[in-house]
Amino acid sequence: MNLLGKYHAVKSAVISLVSALIIVYPNIACLPWDLSFLDGGARSMHLWHFGFRYLFFVLFIAVLVHTNLRTNSAASFPRRLLYNLLTGAVAYTVYVAISLLAFRRGDCFGSLLLFQFVMICLLSTFAGHISLLYTERRVRQQEIEQLKIENLQSRYDALTNQINPHFLFNSLSGLTALIRKGNEENTLEYVNKMSDLFRYILQSDRKGLVTLEEELEFVHSFRYMMEVRFANKLQFRIDVPEEKRRCELPVLSLLPLIDNVMMHNIIDSRHKMVISITLNPQNELVVSTPRYPKLIPAATNGTGLRNLENRFVLLMNRHIRIEEEEGRFTVYLALKQ
Repeated sequence: MNLLGKYHAVKSAVISLVSALIIVYPNIACLPWDLSFLDGGARSMHLWHFGFRYLFFVLFIAVLVHTNLRTNSAASFPRRLLYNLLTGAVAYTVYVAISLLAFRRGDCFGSLLLFQFVMICLLSTFAGHISLLYTERRVRQQEIEQLKIENLQSRYDALTNQINPHFLFNSLSGLTALIRKGNEENTLEYVNKMSDLFRYILQSDRKGLVTLEEELEFVHSFRYMMEVRFANKLQFRIDVPEEKRRCELPVLSLLPLIDNVMMHNIIDSRHKMVISITLNPQNELVVSTPRYPKLIPAATNGTGLRNLENRFVLLMNRHIRIEEEEGRFTVYLALKQ
């Protein structure tokens, strides 16, 4: 903090020294001419007065810079200009008084001197106003970026929260079927797997992107529950190279696809379902299944796939691809390296 303060102090000092040098440039240009008409003590007094003018302008500019950028940083342009002109009038009065009393100068009422004071006031006003506009613009941009982040987070949370009910209903249906069969061992194992899966789902609200390895581990756990529910009528074929499993995708990307398969297809001994999960040359995860449409279409509004599409757009700026052939349904999910 002290280093930062020292940096701003040095920066302000440099601005004041350079600005004052520019303001007194006409005096510098005329200095050799003025000195040629003076000699002895008059020449020394003239040089001392020139040095005083320069240092006075340095101090005056430093005061105006500080007040315009710090103390008077929120003032409107007219109010800022009025304040600077009043300050300039006071400074001009002090300058004239010192010039008359200390240097016996009677030429301190010239138009050039007035012009220099007015220019300092105007330039300080414009500099302060531009600084204010720039600061307000940066604040607005930061607020807009923060609102965007909060909006994306709220939308993502809402999308994630939509997943849980669908999975819960399907899981409870499988548990109900096991209870009716009276197989206590399978029921307990089913409950343990279901608790593991729900732990993963509940922790997903703190995640955006996860590795493909994590998603496939979730599928492995989910596979047990589905095999219990459908016996050997539902199978998973996963063929993803190990080196590609570090790629990322939105959390719980595979759950709605598997859920969609069970919701819209007949799965029995005559219609065995094989869910294929592979990787294509375009580095897309390909989830493909045969189509065995139910005689009575499931009452659904397409929330699962629409949810998945929205999450891919939000987190990866990519769309999912869906291909529906006569006997096959395929979804392509882009992966992030």
